[in-house]
Amino acid sequence: MLGIKRLGLLAALVLVGVAPAAAAQAAQPSEQDTQYLQAVHQVNMYEIAAGELAQEKGQNQQVKELGQQFVTDHTELDQSVQDLAGQLNVELPTEPTTDQQDALDQLNNASGEEFDRLWVTQSLAGHVQAIQATQTEISQGTEPQVVELAQTALPVLQAHYDALVMLAEELGIPVPETSPSGTASPGGTVPAPGGTTPTPGETFTEEAPVPGGTVTEAPVPGGTVTETPVPQQS
Repeated sequence: MLGIKRLGLLAALVLVGVAPAAAAQAAQPSEQDTQYLQAVHQVNMYEIAAGELAQEKGQNQQVKELGQQFVTDHTELDQSVQDLAGQLNVELPTEPTTDQQDALDQLNNASGEEFDRLWVTQSLAGHVQAIQATQTEISQGTEPQVVELAQTALPVLQAHYDALVMLAEELGIPVPETSPSGTASPGGTVPAPGGTTPTPGETFTEEAPVPGGTVTEAPVPGGTVTETPVPQQS
């Protein structure tokens, strides 16, 4: 009788062991969710590094203050990204993309007003891309935890973008003009991704690398940047 009970317990343990394994396999994040975690981590790395440079080299006091805020917010956001990526076994990039490094090099070589304008231009481009990727994750993501992270990140990124728009207008830096549909209006301007060909329907006036990387190096989850709305100005 004892042997039968032990056999029954062994069978139960086997079943319990199989169930979590099957659940874990089913819980693997989709390509969309994986790419979003990788892309937003890539953006966070740039924004933290650029924010530190803004505090050190910024001439405009608002540039310094925004830089400090970006470091704080993106560090907090990135901790959540890293924790979730660890839970979902998603491998994150460990160093900047070529575009990001080029952008940081430009900031390191700039000073005074030139630095301020370049930092604002690059930060606008990076936050536009980050917001678009986040909007895509919210609408197309399948892993609830990743979607929830995106929903938490969106208002933070939007607040950064709004602050950058206000500062850009004060400094006379072109910013994207958005139509009700969320696409760039005719004559609207937005920083060029590394000085490459503009996205259809948009005009670029500044040649600065996109801090989030190009679509091929740090793909915007769910498609190209034109498939999701451009951040609305408040």
